[in-house]
Order: sequence, then C-alpha cells, then structure tokens
Amino acid sequence: MRRPFVAVPVAAVAFCLSACGEKPQTLGAGKSDVAAFQGADNGFVAPGWKAGDKVSWEQGLKARMQNTQNEYSRLVPSK
Repeated sequence: MRRPFVAVPVAAVAFCLSACGEKPQTLGAGKSDVAAFQGADNGFVAPGWKAGDKVSWEQGLKARMQNTQNEYSRLVPSK
C-alpha cells in the first residue's frame, strides 16, 4: 500500500531531473566571423549576386522586403 506513495514522487523527481542532462543542440560549425553580405560562394545564392558585394546584398534585401515580405504590397485592392 505504501509503494505507490513512494514510487510516484520518485518517478516525478526522476522525470524532472532528466531534462538537466540535455546536450546543447548546435550545428558544430561555430559562429562565423564574416559579415552576411560576404556569404557563401555556392549555387544556393540569388542569381546575379556575388559574394562580398555589399551594395547588391542591400538592394536584394530591400527588393525582397518590398516585393515578397510586405503584406500591404501583396494585397489586391477589392473593387
């Protein structure tokens, strides 16, 4: 009869302490010390953009913000 009264608190403490052993979930590459506009030089960059070109990087961000990430410009006015 006393076993459930002891087992439940012990199980609760074990459950709570199991979160303390969680390992950090990092990518392993560490933080990059380069600016974002210097970026990767691979096939996944926007067409026409070259790594290290800060002006085109900023223009691309502005264009993306106005054309695709601005809900007001995407709405079609109702008639």
